[in-house]
Amino acid sequence: MDHPTTVKILKFHAEKCKGCLECEKACSKVHFKTNEGGDKSAIHIHKAGKSYEMQVCNQCGLCIDMCPVGALTRRKNGIVILDKNTCIGCQACVGFCPIDAMVKSDARLEPFKCISCGACVRACPEKALELVEVKIDDIKEIVYHKQGA
Repeated sequence: MDHPTTVKILKFHAEKCKGCLECEKACSKVHFKTNEGGDKSAIHIHKAGKSYEMQVCNQCGLCIDMCPVGALTRRKNGIVILDKNTCIGCQACVGFCPIDAMVKSDARLEPFKCISCGACVRACPEKALELVEVKIDDIKEIVYHKQGA
């Protein structure tokens, strides 16, 4: 089987963000068929001083090996996906994720994460988000470096 070498991830342009959270609402529509945002969104925008920061999965895939039942896999397009039918809701991936991007919502047993669908990009009125293609090895290298490995 060929392993993907690149993946599309979200790039955040903090200087454009006005904190409207339309991205979070669009994400919760994808995952929960509601526009509540918050804990039903895989993307989170936080106020950071006079600017904003984005918290979202970078598709590094380090969570894949942590899942005791193999519910997390990397698709051919590079996206790390969680199979709800296989997941037992143990939350090991939530606790392990080095960037806190695996999300737990009280609305269901299984955690969820960004699937790089682009709904948030399309919803952002300020064009503060875009999907960009990056090398998977580059993402892992950055994450490992931040973890001191």
